[in-house]
Amino acid sequence: MNLRSGYLNHSSSRMLNRIKAVYLYIREEGPVTTAQLAEEFGTTDRTIQRDLTVLEYNGLVDSPHRGKWTITEKKVKIS
Repeated sequence: MNLRSGYLNHSSSRMLNRIKAVYLYIREEGPVTTAQLAEEFGTTDRTIQRDLTVLEYNGLVDSPHRGKWTITEKKVKIS
């Protein structure tokens, strides 16, 4: 039994669920700041920034006005 990989899978799953929730929140609420997201999700600015980096890398969010995050026009299938 490999406890380490089980922990990583749980941790990764939690992170992916939060990233999806962050994306959906931005889609619903419009332009939001990192601080607003951190408060909404009960996490640190740094954690949210990592989540936003993943979303930005995948072309799903953008920050055209410094510090305000919006979704992009890229189509995404939410499952």
